[in-house]
Amino acid sequence: MKDLIKKYREKGFRITPQRLAIFEYLQGNTTHPTVEDIYREIKKRYPAISLATVYNTIQALKDRGEVMELTIDPDRKHYDPDTTPHHHVICTECNRIGDVFVDYSPHLKLPEDVLEEFVVVDNQVNFYGICKDCQDKTKDDKTTKGGVR
Repeated sequence: MKDLIKKYREKGFRITPQRLAIFEYLQGNTTHPTVEDIYREIKKRYPAISLATVYNTIQALKDRGEVMELTIDPDRKHYDPDTTPHHHVICTECNRIGDVFVDYSPHLKLPEDVLEEFVVVDNQVNFYGICKDCQDKTKDDKTTKGGVR
């Protein structure tokens, strides 16, 4: 806990109990939560916390490079506390997001006209599919509705 507090103090954060709870929630979190997800979870421990506090804290974390903002969901942004280079796989049924730790950059070749216009500084590859839980649910639904057994 002391290391976490020290880390964020060194980044210029004022440490409040609510902010610390947000930092703790995000540390090692692989669910790619939205601000609303974070708010719901932190509100259990701190009922007086506001959604604005969570938004402001997440924005400050993003500005300092402590979380990565994912805009893969058209309805809401997700946040990833793992800022190491990686990609994502998204379930098209339940919208679950998983991490993919493979560097595809040597295989990505942009057209020359794009490279003349841009200096590429980063890339993000998103894969879409159906997760195992949703596949199993579909199988179960077919079985209970008289489908294949």
